[in-house]
Amino acid sequence: MFDPTVYDNLKVGFENVLYDMDNLDERIQITGRKDRLEMAVMSREFLLQFCLRDRPEVTGEVVLSSSLEELAAEILETPGAHPGCRLEIRFGMGMKEPERQCPAIRAILQQSWPEQRICQTIQYIFDEQPITYNVTAHVYFDRSVNEDQMGDIPELCEHMANVMKQLNTVP
Repeated sequence: MFDPTVYDNLKVGFENVLYDMDNLDERIQITGRKDRLEMAVMSREFLLQFCLRDRPEVTGEVVLSSSLEELAAEILETPGAHPGCRLEIRFGMGMKEPERQCPAIRAILQQSWPEQRICQTIQYIFDEQPITYNVTAHVYFDRSVNEDQMGDIPELCEHMANVMKQLNTVP
């Protein structure tokens, strides 16, 4: 009999909440989904991307990942091990003036998640005029998450949607 892992249970938790926000509440729209198994190192990664229905300019992503070590510790019930996953959330948007807009984005994210590590990456297409910069803001939860945080998933997803509303107002 298959016994779902922490990763599987958290993945289903995020799917349930986000798909309800899409299908039942019609506040967000799911725009991408990836469920990867990296065979070289036997790691797993799940990504669910969405945008606000009325403001698709900003995307949000939930990224859940688990390594072979974490999975093995759980399946083998290793004494002293605390099975869990890593969680990252991302926000993506296009902009014209990253020097001015990125500090505003950082301020919004730091206000929302003051204890978490925040990083922004910028990409653009060389020779494209006018230049549009694609910015991805990453919020890393630098601790393991497990089923003890299952009850936090609805609040986190709601908070992400609220942060996306704020990011849409960055001039």
